[in-house]
Amino acid sequence: MKTALPFGPDYGFGLYIHWPYCTKICPYCDFNVYAAKARDNSSLVQALSDELTGYARRLRTHPKLGSIYFGGGTPSLMDAGAIASLVRQADDLFGLEPDAEITLEANPNDVLAADLAAWSSAGVTRLSVGLQSLDDTALGFLGRDHDAAGARRAVDLAARHFPNHSTDLIYARPGQSPGEWEAELTEALTLGAPHLSLYELTIEERTAFGKRVARGDFVPMPDDDQADLYELTQAITAAHGLPAYEVSNHARSPDTQSRHNLTYWRGGDWIGLGPGAHGRLSIDGQRILTHAPLRPDDYIASVSRALSAGDTALTPLENARELVALGLRPVEGFELGRIEALGFPLAGDALASLQSHGLVERSGSRTSLTAQGRLLADRIAAELAP
Repeated sequence: MKTALPFGPDYGFGLYIHWPYCTKICPYCDFNVYAAKARDNSSLVQALSDELTGYARRLRTHPKLGSIYFGGGTPSLMDAGAIASLVRQADDLFGLEPDAEITLEANPNDVLAADLAAWSSAGVTRLSVGLQSLDDTALGFLGRDHDAAGARRAVDLAARHFPNHSTDLIYARPGQSPGEWEAELTEALTLGAPHLSLYELTIEERTAFGKRVARGDFVPMPDDDQADLYELTQAITAAHGLPAYEVSNHARSPDTQSRHNLTYWRGGDWIGLGPGAHGRLSIDGQRILTHAPLRPDDYIASVSRALSAGDTALTPLENARELVALGLRPVEGFELGRIEALGFPLAGDALASLQSHGLVERSGSRTSLTAQGRLLADRIAAELAP
């Protein structure tokens, strides 16, 4: 009898495809992205296809895919034919579950200019529209190439073709008041998207914003003020019927939660294709981290030579720590037994203390953060980790 692993495709199996190009690189972005130029991308698309074929040979016993996620970068810049080809290939090689979720991240200007019916025909079932703000001044500060009116039109258009769609917003911007954020978030909710991803502005050192902060051009919002806006966010979204199901994500119902992201948080398997893409795969009882070369040309070359130098077997301790860190993010929490099965039980004293302070709660063998605990998710994960 096969012994169940505390990680792997039993907890979800997805495919992530990274498109590294953007029309404009935003000053807050810390992703692996490059400026889009007039170029022939056929070699990159071919490399994605070839790498997917290679993974199919390695994962012969894996189940059908439950999700495909085109991320980036700006995958809405991809040719619809290339999207369709990769979706068909994934179905041919692995099979797609009948209700598979296929998400395409899209910028508002691309939504307005694209043939959305072609995206739907390509297999896309869910659109994630990167609004980031509904305020023109804020959009200028964030370096976006669309305006608020275009953002509203894009969501309206997306809803006509993709009932299951999501919008992203960035808040806790320097000087943003609670009243300003409440007005902006309330307007975003009236647009009707059944899923919202709401992120506090994070300043990463190597980004353009990181360099501006180092020069003293502006000061990030203080942590206490960010916490106040986070709590305000939870109250507003819950009142409008989109409660948090994860630290930064809100959905109208379980059916509109991001199935692909739940695979990450639940400790499932996913294939990572494309420059800089990460993956997690369970092979012969081991948890494998995959990491592709960052630069597109290096990635294409590595695929052509069938290299897998980016593969690393995670230790049981690394697995346990990752399951804790990711498993605490969704409201559902995680099963303690999965951590114990790796031979590294949680720090009992820390768990008891966090419970007594109302930051963590237990239901049977399941551990999760309270609403107050979600304010401190990263710190709590570090305290609980073996």
